[in-house]
Amino acid sequence: MNEGLVVLARSLIAFFSLLIFARVIGKQQISELTFFDYVLGITIGSIAASLSVDLSSRAWPHWIGLLTWTATVLILQLITLKSRLATNYLLGEPSVVIMDGQIMEEALRRIRYTASDILEQLRDKGIFDLKQVAFGVIETNGKLSVLLKPEFLPVTPQDMNLPTQPNGLGTELIYDGVIIEENLQKSKVDRKWLRKELNKNNIKHISDVFLAYLDGAGNLYLDLYKDQARRENNAGK
Repeated sequence: MNEGLVVLARSLIAFFSLLIFARVIGKQQISELTFFDYVLGITIGSIAASLSVDLSSRAWPHWIGLLTWTATVLILQLITLKSRLATNYLLGEPSVVIMDGQIMEEALRRIRYTASDILEQLRDKGIFDLKQVAFGVIETNGKLSVLLKPEFLPVTPQDMNLPTQPNGLGTELIYDGVIIEENLQKSKVDRKWLRKELNKNNIKHISDVFLAYLDGAGNLYLDLYKDQARRENNAGK
């Protein structure tokens, strides 16, 4: 058989196998990417790549390897859901590296971090003064979580006893010139209302709208193909 067709067939097998296995494993590898997850993801991807283009061996051993690694990851996930001890052993524990504005040197040595690493992550969060930090914690995915001291926390409406309005999730009503009927129903509006709002902005055709987005506060955002972004405040739902 032509090698190109063989690579095509094996690539399709690898692609859909990887897609199915990724669905089975779930979103944990993306949302909570630890070093362990990172290594597992690279290994599974490498096996899938070998399945696609390594014509010196049969496809089924690679597929068995892909299945084995994926099954092992799934089993370990189930174990970590049930056992706190296994979670700590496999994924590690969060480490407190800043306390009351002071860097914990021993904690840094234990997780092999430097003070420069900590300061860089603080700057990435917009914090340039270490003395503002009450606690800093390195999570199992390597990211720094920060709790500022009370005097440096942002002021909220609750702190100032200001009234607030409930704010829900926004949704797209028009995307790429097409009305999304399901989202109209979820937002409790109809085509007539939408057409009225478009007319207010001198928009004659639905096809002229790249994106119409209704946020949780009832504000309608319009982005036309001509790059004329518009916003209608409290669009009168």
